[in-house]
Amino acid sequence: MGRSPHPAAVVLGAAAAGVAVWSTVIERRLFTVRRHTLPLLTDGAAPIRVLQLSDLHLAPWQSNKVDWVRSLAELRPDLVVLTGDLMGHLQARHALLHALRPLAEQSPTVFVHGSNDYYGPAFKNPVKYLLEPSRKSTRTPDIDNVALTQGLEQLGGINLNNGARRIEVRGTSLELLGLNDPHIRYDSVDAMRAARDQLGTAPEHVLRLGVVHAPYQEALGALLDDQAELILAGHTHGGQVRVPGVGALTSNCDLPTTQARGMSVWHDAHRAAFLNVSAGLGNSIYAPVRFACRPEASLITLEAAR
Repeated sequence: MGRSPHPAAVVLGAAAAGVAVWSTVIERRLFTVRRHTLPLLTDGAAPIRVLQLSDLHLAPWQSNKVDWVRSLAELRPDLVVLTGDLMGHLQARHALLHALRPLAEQSPTVFVHGSNDYYGPAFKNPVKYLLEPSRKSTRTPDIDNVALTQGLEQLGGINLNNGARRIEVRGTSLELLGLNDPHIRYDSVDAMRAARDQLGTAPEHVLRLGVVHAPYQEALGALLDDQAELILAGHTHGGQVRVPGVGALTSNCDLPTTQARGMSVWHDAHRAAFLNVSAGLGNSIYAPVRFACRPEASLITLEAAR
């Protein structure tokens, strides 16, 4: 007669099964809005609500994610910022544009690309992912990025890839500085600065926002040098799997893991900026897991200092 399993082994096995079901079936569908308030506007300025969406990694069949993104129009944001990795499948473009249309129709929308807006998903060794950034430098891009860019622009989206634009939102002049994805070395600070120079002299009271997909330190430093007061990024998935009490195990770039999710401050010896790294709304179809890291959109309210 065989021996019964030790009670501790039974408990551990049940716990492991529970974690697996939670992280692969439940948590990655628990979309949430993470809210922040920052005192960045001048006295008397009307508040500005900035909605940041990142890392949708959308696949055509993910109708629940599409419906949730469309529902965000009810938040009535004043500005929508898309920080890349919107595509999660070669055939996701039409579903993505459908998801974004209600937001783009009511609010100014700006975007930069991430690596997955050029490269379709592929299986990666999860151990290697934890050890070093998964930079793509040898694959041939297989997503039609030109069609994606044109589709976003046809919705009214402003292309900030290595670019700059100045817009007015609720009476405040915003200067938007954007870099293409440093993760695949598509960023060009020189091109961004040339575009900024073409804007001419900035108004006396202008708020500068930096936008980039992957928050590599060099890119953050360049945006800081150009006087960005708020930098918005994604890419990290917040670590995707976080250990309670420890946090993210990786940022998939050279950003400290302590800043892999949420609002923090990025600074050098001379200046500082708020940095919001969105944990994003998706994951690769080859890594359908999130643990202690719910998929999120960020709603950042900019207001006058009290």
